[in-house]
Amino acid sequence: MSILQFSHSGTSENTTKFVGESRQFQITIDEPPALGGKDEAANPVEYTLASLAGCLNVVAHLIAKELEIEIHSLKINVEGDLDPGKLLTGDATQRAGFTDIRVKLDVESNAEPELLRQWLAVVRDRCPVTDNLANPTNVEIVL
Repeated sequence: MSILQFSHSGTSENTTKFVGESRQFQITIDEPPALGGKDEAANPVEYTLASLAGCLNVVAHLIAKELEIEIHSLKINVEGDLDPGKLLTGDATQRAGFTDIRVKLDVESNAEPELLRQWLAVVRDRCPVTDNLANPTNVEIVL
């Protein structure tokens, strides 16, 4: 398959608020008051968790169709642990990003437990956002 390219661009509205676009969709990012924002939108790490949930949803349904599994209901809960020490103080002993991310899929289906375990393994393996979070990705930041 050929490579698809996705993009997002926008403008800083203030020290915590960023408004950008991906295709025709406007996405606003802000921080909660505890981090200096006005809480007008989700913050960047919350969007990371939302991206993971959204991607898992798409892949889960795609793989279910391939495996002929009927999904009657799918709920996805994602939570992550992040120490803001490096972000706020430059503390070199801390990571800037999540140290742990936990995902719980609550699925109602006609499939046997063993088939659901197989389904979950394939979903985990084929989800692009899971792959980006679990593996190093070259990120180039330039002026």
